[in-house]
Amino acid sequence: MNIKRVGSVPSADGPAEWFTGSVRIDRLFQAEGPARVQVARVTFEPSARTAWHRHPLGQTLIITSGCGWMQEDGASVEEVGPGDVVWFPPNVKHWHGATATTGMSHIAIQEALDGKVVDWLEHVTDSQYRR
Repeated sequence: MNIKRVGSVPSADGPAEWFTGSVRIDRLFQAEGPARVQVARVTFEPSARTAWHRHPLGQTLIITSGCGWMQEDGASVEEVGPGDVVWFPPNVKHWHGATATTGMSHIAIQEALDGKVVDWLEHVTDSQYRR
């Protein structure tokens, strides 16, 4: 058994290479091999968002508070709120974040493939975000 105590891992600011705006990442869990799941709580201030990215084994988001927007490449922007669960299939280019006026937090669950959980791509432009 391994118990991870609340507050045992400090919060981190979301790196500017991966995010636009103010984002806080709280890493909740990273499995030891052979398991490969990673879990984090990500909190976005209004207008904050990820860059475009994709996950080799997909990603599940559980919206815990606020209001957010997310989009798969080529699809329309979708609004999400507390209790919504979103699945992005493997290697689907997407982004997610807060709306322009309301912050949003979600739990992000993804698995590593060959040690990698995400491929970060270009930033979401303001015109893409405001679509």
